[in-house]
Amino acid sequence: MAAKDVKLMKGNEVIAHAAIRYGCDGYFGYPITPQSEVMETLMELRPWETTGMVVLQAESELSSINMVYGGAATGKRVMTSSSSPGVSLMCEGLSYLAACELPCLVVNCQRGGPGLGTIQPSQGDYYQACKGGGHGDYHLIVLAPSSVQEMYDFVGLGFDLAFKYRTPSMILADGAIGQMMEKVVLSEQRPRLSDEEIAERYGSWATCGKGKRKERNVATSLFMDSAELEEVNLRLQAKYRKIEAAEPRWEQIECEDAEYIIVAYGSSARICSATVEMARAEGIKLGLLRPITLYPFPSKAIAALAERGVKGFLTAELNAGQMVDDVRLAVNGAAPVEYYGRMGGILFNSDEVLEVLKSKLIK
Repeated sequence: MAAKDVKLMKGNEVIAHAAIRYGCDGYFGYPITPQSEVMETLMELRPWETTGMVVLQAESELSSINMVYGGAATGKRVMTSSSSPGVSLMCEGLSYLAACELPCLVVNCQRGGPGLGTIQPSQGDYYQACKGGGHGDYHLIVLAPSSVQEMYDFVGLGFDLAFKYRTPSMILADGAIGQMMEKVVLSEQRPRLSDEEIAERYGSWATCGKGKRKERNVATSLFMDSAELEEVNLRLQAKYRKIEAAEPRWEQIECEDAEYIIVAYGSSARICSATVEMARAEGIKLGLLRPITLYPFPSKAIAALAERGVKGFLTAELNAGQMVDDVRLAVNGAAPVEYYGRMGGILFNSDEVLEVLKSKLIK
């Protein structure tokens, strides 16, 4: 395997290559359009023969997330991928993983819903990913790629953040990013950790055998004593405040002098970058803020733009309006915040977004 390669690949395919090169120990998944190429590519690459990585098709999404639970409990780098209805089935397991403070990586290549919906791209899972699709007060770290290169890079980042904070991470992509082909720079192979190295690094929590400890580690989310469960929740909330303070990521395009701001992520941000160019050509000072982390959300960056005197914000989303709630909270009434979106797997175009901006904010 070459140290670094440049290849033309689909977004779903690079997830598989990244999993191998970032030293993933195990992938447990179930096929569902539009992300089935992740598992198909892993099966073609046969990493169990080169790195020892386990690749297993489970009998369902329920099984796959619980296999992730088991692997994560031992301190291994484990992951799964699915699409919207499949991730819905995984939400109970994600709540368990968050409560146990177990690191793992989940990839959601979103498709239109609700229900089985369509196999076309969507961003309808923002609420599910960022507000906790399962029960209880928990969060996932949510990364939103807007390119195939970021699909690759965020596998490593997702694992790093998951282990740094002992919490599940999610790459929230969509069918367009998963299926498009772009040039990607593949990184050097990262070594997998031995059982001894895992015990040394994560032995305080990983279930890697009793060893020299007097007590076994137990990975559980069941706490029958209410006071004990409250302590668990308080610890989790303190961790989330640390994540919110340290880990927001975003990109700004032409925001320095912008009078109006579009907030968009993923494939929507790609479309809106052209809207910015078109608006600037017409003399409209428009900028684009692209959240890279959806949780933690870059609220302070948006608030700073509002405080600077931006006249209005427009969110562009492939849903009925979900991220717009977080933008309104960040702006806190300092400027009007409008929404535009399409649903059912239909993508808007740059011209549409510009016309909506004009009609709703530049009257």
